[in-house]
Amino acid sequence: MSMSQTGKDSNQCYDIVITMGDPAGIGPEIICRALNAMSAAERATAMVVGDPAIYRRAAASIGAALEFVPFEQVTKGDDCVAVAVVEGPPGVEIPDGHISAGAGDMAFRCVQKAVELVQAGRVRVIVTAPLNKAALHEAGHYYDGHTGMLASLTGAPSSFMLLASETLSTLHVSTHVSLREAIDRVTPERIIDTVEAGHAHLVALGMREPRIAVAGLNPHCGEGGIFGDEDSRCIAPAVERLRERGFDVSGPISADTVFYRASQGEFDLVIAQYHDQGHIPVKLIAFDTTVNVSLGLPLQRTSVDHGTAFDIAWQGKADATNMGSAIAYARRLASGTNP
Repeated sequence: MSMSQTGKDSNQCYDIVITMGDPAGIGPEIICRALNAMSAAERATAMVVGDPAIYRRAAASIGAALEFVPFEQVTKGDDCVAVAVVEGPPGVEIPDGHISAGAGDMAFRCVQKAVELVQAGRVRVIVTAPLNKAALHEAGHYYDGHTGMLASLTGAPSSFMLLASETLSTLHVSTHVSLREAIDRVTPERIIDTVEAGHAHLVALGMREPRIAVAGLNPHCGEGGIFGDEDSRCIAPAVERLRERGFDVSGPISADTVFYRASQGEFDLVIAQYHDQGHIPVKLIAFDTTVNVSLGLPLQRTSVDHGTAFDIAWQGKADATNMGSAIAYARRLASGTNP
C-alpha cells in the first residue's frame, strides 16, 4: 500500500460501487477479475460492497494481488480496493455453488448498503453482480430481482429495465411477470412512461433526438384485429400522443422486424412489450457485452446481464467480460457521456 499521501480521504465520492451479488455464485470472482484489469487510478474511483474475506479468497483463486481495505480506512494514494463491509451472518454456512438463505440475505444487504452509500453522496452509480432469486426468497426478501428491490429500497413508484449494447438496446414495458400479466400491463399510460424514461436516459447521455421504436404485442401488430386488438387499442394511441408532444417515436412495429431494423441503425432504442420479446434479440446479438440498466429510479444502476452460474462458481472459470461492460457503462453514467 502506497503511503505517498497521508490522511484519510473521508470526503471522497467514488464513481462506482460494486455489490457482491450472491457470494455462492461467480460474483466475487468476476468482480476481482474486473478490478485486477483496472489501473490503480481506476481502482481508486471504485468501491465494492461485501465481506473482505470473501473478496480475498476470490482474488487468491485467480492469482490477483488485490488488497481490500474498509473504505473508512483508505488513504488517498493507496493502491487498494475500498470496501463497504457487509459480513455474512455469524455461524451461517454459505456453500459454494448452492442456493442458501445466508447467501440470499447477504446479497440483499449488499444492495441495501450500496443504496445507502448513494443516498449519502458517497458514490455516484451502483454496479450489481448477479444474485439468485430463490436464495433471496429463502432469506425472506421477496423481490423479483434487483430492479424491484431497488425500487422498494428507494421508494420509487415504478422502474424500467434497459438492456443496452452497441448494436441494439431495448427497454421493457414489463419484465419479471407472467406472460398473461404482461399482456395486462400493455396500457397507453405504461407505454408512455416507458418511452419517456428511455428518452430521458438517452438525452442525459448526450443524444439530442433519440429515435425510439415501439414493438407490437401481437403477431403482425394484430393484423387489423384478427390476432388481437391491443396494438390498435393501446399501443397506437400511446405512440400518437407521444408524437404530438414532439417525441421521435414510431410504432407499433411488428416484433419480427423492428429489432432487425434497430440493429441496422434505424432506431436508437426499441420498446419491448415483455421480458422475452426484448431479451432474446439483445442476448442473441450481444450476449457477453449487454448491460442491464435500471431507469426510473432516484439513483443510477448498471448490472451484468447473466446469472450466478452456480455450476462454475469458485472454479476459476468465470468470464468477467460482461462485468467489464457494466462497469464501463456505469463510469459513463457517472461522467454523463454517451455510451
